[in-house]
Amino acid sequence: MAKVEIYTTSYCPFCIRAKNLLKGKGIAFDEIDVTDDDAMREKMVELSGGRRTVPEIFINGKIVGGYDELSALDARGELDAMLAHPA
Repeated sequence: MAKVEIYTTSYCPFCIRAKNLLKGKGIAFDEIDVTDDDAMREKMVELSGGRRTVPEIFINGKIVGGYDELSALDARGELDAMLAHPA
């Protein structure tokens, strides 16, 4: 299985949607809540190439983007293949 990391905030509806999509596929993920953690938020911004919005989703260390990008990958049938590759 792939290593999935998702940077979130506690009040973000798109974060909830992204987590539900992954949970629905039975995918375990590491959630990094940046609500009150400025250092982790800055790490997220650095890793994502300057993006400050949440969620920011990484699969095997590669930036996927936010919920819209994750959902689009799923709709195109590409997400399952990405998730099948081990880290």
